[in-house]
Amino acid sequence: MLEKKGNKKDQKTLIIRRIEKGTVIDHIHRGMALQVLKILNLPSPESTSTISVVMNVKSSKMGLKDIVKIEDKFVDETELNKISLIAPTATINIIEHYKVKEKKAVHLPKEIVGILKCQNPSCISNQGEPVVGKFYLYSKQPLKLRCAYCERIQSNILEHFI
Repeated sequence: MLEKKGNKKDQKTLIIRRIEKGTVIDHIHRGMALQVLKILNLPSPESTSTISVVMNVKSSKMGLKDIVKIEDKFVDETELNKISLIAPTATINIIEHYKVKEKKAVHLPKEIVGILKCQNPSCISNQGEPVVGKFYLYSKQPLKLRCAYCERIQSNILEHFI
């Protein structure tokens, strides 16, 4: 996956090979690439996708950023929503035949359903009832969500992904 560049001047530079098809998640806040993999349940025992993680890459827009490349996987809408919750500046590049077929920025949805569980242990969504976790966007900066059932405001969401 990592290859040395050819000319002598660049002997110390390593590059990550392009992927034929899959997803590149770019513009992830520095240090969050592993969290992106975690919420996508990657790597998983059944997955054979090659995954590349590059951290602390220089960026003119962000200073430093992380990048995740996942070969042979295309993220769905639920996964995009999960990514938007922890990497709101991310861009998703869909790759086919080594070229960017589609590029899109993630957007925080106003309503988040079936992705998180409520932090309130007394919430009806945590009582074994047939209720799916549902939250409303309360604040983008800092990120805060409001539970649709108990109305508790939640800000530390990383531990509460389903």
